[in-house]
Amino acid sequence: MLSTRQEGTGTVVEVAGDLDMSTTPQLRDRLREVMEGGSRVVVVDLTDVGFMDSSGLGALVVAYRDLRQRDGWLGLAGVRRSVRTVLSITSVDQVIGIFDTVRDAEEAAPVS
Repeated sequence: MLSTRQEGTGTVVEVAGDLDMSTTPQLRDRLREVMEGGSRVVVVDLTDVGFMDSSGLGALVVAYRDLRQRDGWLGLAGVRRSVRTVLSITSVDQVIGIFDTVRDAEEAAPVS
């Protein structure tokens, strides 16, 4: 479900499958590990996520807030229409950057 890799100036967290109450804790833990490991630029690759509920949304918002407090940056890449709808309805897409590809997100990330 989750894999992590260093790429460019930051860390990419790839998520596969649904992000719901049963899987979100794994994402939350991984994002916390990445931040505690010193990453300040994080891209969450949602290409293989077909569904996300409020728990997944909450985990992304918390990660965004925590990264901002560390002068960091969070971007979302490969967001499918169903997930994009959730981000749009909640206006999270107005706060967290959404990009077509991981590469686009990395190019938009501030150089730290």
